[in-house]
Amino acid sequence: MKRTLYILLFGLSLAFPAIAQQKDTTASFSLQEAISYAQTHQTSILNAKIDEQIAINTVKKTIGIGLPQVSANASFQDFLKVATSLVPGEFFGAPAGTLVPVKFGVKYNSSVGLDINQLLFDGSYLVGLKASRTYKELSVKNTGRTRIETNVAVTKAYYSVLVSNEQLALIDANLERLKKSLNDTEQMFKNGFVEKIDVDRLSVLNNNLLTERENVIRLLALNVNLLKFQMGMTVGSNLTLKDKISDIKVDQAQVLSDGQVYNKRIEYSLLQTQKKLNELDVKRYKSLFLPSLSAFGSTSANFQNDKFSNLYDTRFPTSVVGLRLSIPIISGGQKLYDLRNAKLESLKTDNNLVNLQNTIELEVAQAQTIYLNGQKSLENQKRNMDLAKEVLRVTKIKYDQGVGSSLEVTTAETSLKESQNNYINALYDMLINKVNLDKALGNINY
Repeated sequence: MKRTLYILLFGLSLAFPAIAQQKDTTASFSLQEAISYAQTHQTSILNAKIDEQIAINTVKKTIGIGLPQVSANASFQDFLKVATSLVPGEFFGAPAGTLVPVKFGVKYNSSVGLDINQLLFDGSYLVGLKASRTYKELSVKNTGRTRIETNVAVTKAYYSVLVSNEQLALIDANLERLKKSLNDTEQMFKNGFVEKIDVDRLSVLNNNLLTERENVIRLLALNVNLLKFQMGMTVGSNLTLKDKISDIKVDQAQVLSDGQVYNKRIEYSLLQTQKKLNELDVKRYKSLFLPSLSAFGSTSANFQNDKFSNLYDTRFPTSVVGLRLSIPIISGGQKLYDLRNAKLESLKTDNNLVNLQNTIELEVAQAQTIYLNGQKSLENQKRNMDLAKEVLRVTKIKYDQGVGSSLEVTTAETSLKESQNNYINALYDMLINKVNLDKALGNINY
């Protein structure tokens, strides 16, 4: 017993480090890997796939309406008091005008049977069969739309983390440079070469930069958690990014060639499928004016006796087959108005298609303009940042040589920080605009 316990404890001692190591494992993803992960783990996509399965089951259910319907039945009756009827007395030799009470039936009755029904023709069923398959197509396209939306959400969240990392790197570089300047200025103050206000100005900049760094770190953690959420990862997971800002290619704004970009948009395809469903709905209501034909058959065995012990000794079989024709005549105008409403819904879909075409073309034009403006703004902010770095470098040289003031250095540091913030904002806007343009052009596939 003790030996077994020792072996178990030894095994657990080996397992716990492995479990701990697995728990602390950090997942690293490129942008495409993050998107692929989200496509198989994001809850919205998983639910969309479930909706596809529901649509498949709905199609099979609709098909089943036209298949033979078979049901079995059984019954047992115990007449505690057998029904009594009054019969003219002449039948039993009694005087005319008298009524004689007679009991028809027996105390115990039982039956077992089998019913079969087969739909032969029903216009609404045939149309419903087509509609169910179109509904399945619609569910597949809905899944595609969910995949595209997830792709966009993951990409934007991924870019947010990259931009936050870039912003943190710039702040760290500024802190390192500012720390050196502050140390040098403090030494110069101790030696009497500068005033106390020079040290205070740099200290204020340094403190502000440290506060900004803490804010960026918190924002970075929030962006990482948002990326995990969009990917379908647990918030407690460890996640790092493989891609860098420099890996992202900034293309020139795309130009439409044929003005038919809406044909590439999943929203337009979904609305076209909805139009097909509306047209089938019109056909379905029209088919309700047609007759329906079905075949039926049943067989049963009846058992009757006044004694329960002899109830099933004798069987009385019954079998019947036939056709049932149902012809609609008057429905109070309900079918007519249902048909009119279905036609109106189809007209609304036509109008929505035209409006969606115009909306998509407007979205593309806006996305192109915003993306092009963002590119120009990013280029300008990049030049301003490089220029601010050069101004700071020259200002510090002048200050070190005694021909410049500390106020000029502080102003240059502030200008550099402002230009870097403008660059980060322009960079983020450009990346988000790039995603929006790709989505508007229908370039994000599923």
